[in-house]
Amino acid sequence: METSKVSALLIICMIFISSATPILGCGSCGRKPPPKHHHHNPKPPKGPITLPPIVNPPVHLPPVTIPPIVNPPVILPPVTKPPSGGKPCPPPPKSPSQETCPIDTLKLGACVDLLGGLVHIGLGDPAVNECCPVLQGLVELEAAVCLCTTLKLKLLNLNIFVPIALQLLVTCGKTPPPGYTCSI
Repeated sequence: METSKVSALLIICMIFISSATPILGCGSCGRKPPPKHHHHNPKPPKGPITLPPIVNPPVHLPPVTIPPIVNPPVILPPVTKPPSGGKPCPPPPKSPSQETCPIDTLKLGACVDLLGGLVHIGLGDPAVNECCPVLQGLVELEAAVCLCTTLKLKLLNLNIFVPIALQLLVTCGKTPPPGYTCSI
């Protein structure tokens, strides 16, 4: 019974295929040929093509004015005569031309080496534990001068390390003088 179903299906498929072949076999049956179009080819213009000139707006520069130079008035100190007789004045106290560090800067070398590692991290216990005992006996200005001198000896970039060193002074309980700068 199974074979009769398969053979019946096969016969039906053959009938469909044989009836579809003549319809699909003729590609031009039932179609009209497309109409022919005449394309008009335009002739290119004769003579050279001239483009209009490009005109930029004029450039006006603002006038340059130089501010007047103002000279401050020169004030001369009054002329005084020295007193005659009497004791001569004592010499003025020597002002230090260069600020010096009262401690050995080699002791601060390890402290400054720790500051080099703190550029990206920030202040922490290693710097406080190493630096604060060394700076403990100094006044604020001396501590700032010592750190500055050590930074110069280590040939470090002062623009980066001086703010960190001044922050270390604050952490150690030393307030740097207002406006203190580490001169080159």
